[in-house]
Amino acid sequence: MDPIAHLSLLYDFYGALLTLRQQEVMKLYHEENLSLSEIAEEFGISRQGVHDTLKNAEHALLEYEKKLGLVAKLEQTKTELSTVDRLLAIMVEQNRNNTYLVEQLSKVKEIMDHLSE
Repeated sequence: MDPIAHLSLLYDFYGALLTLRQQEVMKLYHEENLSLSEIAEEFGISRQGVHDTLKNAEHALLEYEKKLGLVAKLEQTKTELSTVDRLLAIMVEQNRNNTYLVEQLSKVKEIMDHLSE
């Protein structure tokens, strides 16, 4: 996964655990695409202070993931759901003449699709 996308996902999961300042700086930098200098000016701190805040926030997000593993669990779940989806498709194809089984497999597929949203 792209490092920026990975960081964004970590922020989605753990952003609320950061300090308010870290949250604000990360939003301005990653979502608003402001430069370190622009953020520094907005907060009345040095560019280095903004850089340090960003690095500390990113480090905290990585540590939360290391301890809790929620993003890794999500990725594992997506992979496993994809495998089950492929197996369901094979089972439907092999049992086209068994209407009841195909209906039941379709219900399972609907549940799986709902889980992966």
